[in-house]
Amino acid sequence: MALITYLTRIQFDFGAIKMLPDEMKLAGITRPLLVSDKGVVAAGVAQRVIDAMAPKPLAVFDGTPSNPTEAATMLALAVYREHGCDGLVAVGGGSAMDLAKAVALLATHPGALTQYMVIEGGVARITPAVAPVIAVPTTSGTGSEVGRGAVVILGDGRKLALVSPYLIPRLALCDPELTFDLPAKITAATGMDAMAHCVETFLAPANNPPAEAIALDGAMRVAASLERAMANGRDRDARWNMMMASMEGAMAFQKGLGAVHALSHPLGAIQPINMHHGTLNAVVMPAVLRFNAGVNGIGWKYARLKQVMNLPESTDLADHVTKLNARLGLPTGLRAMGVTEAMFAGVIPHALKDHTAATNPRPLTAESVEALLREAM
Repeated sequence: MALITYLTRIQFDFGAIKMLPDEMKLAGITRPLLVSDKGVVAAGVAQRVIDAMAPKPLAVFDGTPSNPTEAATMLALAVYREHGCDGLVAVGGGSAMDLAKAVALLATHPGALTQYMVIEGGVARITPAVAPVIAVPTTSGTGSEVGRGAVVILGDGRKLALVSPYLIPRLALCDPELTFDLPAKITAATGMDAMAHCVETFLAPANNPPAEAIALDGAMRVAASLERAMANGRDRDARWNMMMASMEGAMAFQKGLGAVHALSHPLGAIQPINMHHGTLNAVVMPAVLRFNAGVNGIGWKYARLKQVMNLPESTDLADHVTKLNARLGLPTGLRAMGVTEAMFAGVIPHALKDHTAATNPRPLTAESVEALLREAM
């Protein structure tokens, strides 16, 4: 049996940030902390959101790293407590939204972040007391604005996930206008993150037809809109569809992900490389698609993906993604991103323990993970 739960309050359209005052009142946020990153602040996007907020934030934390960390979470938590905040407005990509979720958890739950991670049995420890979060995405990739999880690099170097329905933001405020000035490179990397989410959730073996329908719709939108959004960042239709696809990918998360994410999570924890999550997903996806293609009964799903992505029936999906990555200017493999074979030993055990490994269509072993890494190099 599949658990089917949708989801949270969503405001989605051009100019949606104008709704912030009323939505903050509904969420019960009267003393907000705004969480963002230095890039979003420098681009003036955070200020656009601040201008629309009422009440204004008591403080702005812009120290979110490209992969959120426990250390940054504790810094933001200190600011939250210092100002007596009662909620958060997260403005940025998945990193800012995930960090805000972690702060919202620790603001209302005792102890260290580690104990709330999925693989540490933390799901049952997270209660409805989580502080309210309003998520305002400025990229179209992670879908964290409607996601029940947050991925954080802990102090011990592990990149692990918090997962609970109580972590879903009270409001996802999705305004495609905030993505108009995204650089082409970020548009490509975040867009392939959305594609990976839609593809992996559709292929995951759980029986959840609503999630599969949403994932397929998202894959269709990415296929039709990503290259257009990259070519012209102010293409309103392309930006709207990419933000919708990003949100849809995360809506389908409850069905499970797979080996793409099981690999990209520990790879993303490697320091000091600090690789972008969406780019990692794009680079390892072809190898994983080939690995899963032989699973009994999965052929119709590959055929259905090709249909919605408007690809010829004879198309090899893995080859298609490889060629798409090339057209988008993404790295040709993990080696081009700085990964070496010497790093495999540290990645493999964490990939096998990652919460997404269990929902891959084909079981993972140490040998198969190593083979996937080598193929993705």
